[in-house]
Amino acid sequence: MNPVRPPLAPVRIALLGATGRMGRSLLRAILDSTEFELVGATASAESPVLGQDAGEAAGLTRRFGVAVGTAPAAVLARAEVALDFSVASAVDGHIEACLATRCALLVGTTALRPETLDRLDRAAASVPVLVAPNTSLGVNLLAQLVEQAAASLPAEYDIEIVEAHHRYKADAPSGTALKLGEAAAAGRGTDLKSLAAPPRAGDAGPRREGTIGFASLRGGDIVGEHTVIYAGPGERLELTHRAHDRMTFAYGALRAAEWLRGRAAGRYSMGDVLGFS
Repeated sequence: MNPVRPPLAPVRIALLGATGRMGRSLLRAILDSTEFELVGATASAESPVLGQDAGEAAGLTRRFGVAVGTAPAAVLARAEVALDFSVASAVDGHIEACLATRCALLVGTTALRPETLDRLDRAAASVPVLVAPNTSLGVNLLAQLVEQAAASLPAEYDIEIVEAHHRYKADAPSGTALKLGEAAAAGRGTDLKSLAAPPRAGDAGPRREGTIGFASLRGGDIVGEHTVIYAGPGERLELTHRAHDRMTFAYGALRAAEWLRGRAAGRYSMGDVLGFS
């Protein structure tokens, strides 16, 4: 008879950027689960909630017993996995703190600079690093379908990626739209830099065959919508994902954190978590 395995201890999570929209959703998801334990939380140095309990700062009715701080290294002292949903300018410092504490790092922050992406690649030689512009399970499956469709359809099928988000989203196109563009370009055997269509305004002229275009909409409280259009002669194929609740991203991020715990150093993606790559 096989021995009964003892249950694993909860994954110890440090949340970097605890007071943003995603941060608050992650705190709710952690409270709803017994598989994760919040051991640290940060906010910006200007945040009015510094020193408050993370639950109180997020407007929740329950407390974590974890105060919101600003020093990443101190916040990471007990953590197994850091979830970074802060701002792009803060990620470099978070990388260094994770290297100093040997903590696995999941980065969901978007609009990262090329220099930051290079630092993440180098950090992956020492700690597990997972970069996920979108942690929704459905979106990451969509990326696989987008690549497959781009590989199957000829270049005369124009690819356009249309995304919509709430009025407060700062970057455009969204990190998810760019991820989908990279998947489409991979399906056509190249990279997005080679195929991305320039922004259109005024007399933009005819579209160059084979390019990948982007359109961004901002308004209201739209959580996130992404449609990839393949417009060909006489027909149009559309692949769409709509997020109705930001909690779907939070649950996906926690699933990725559980997968990342104890993983060997390396650069990973949501495709690895879901078994696509």
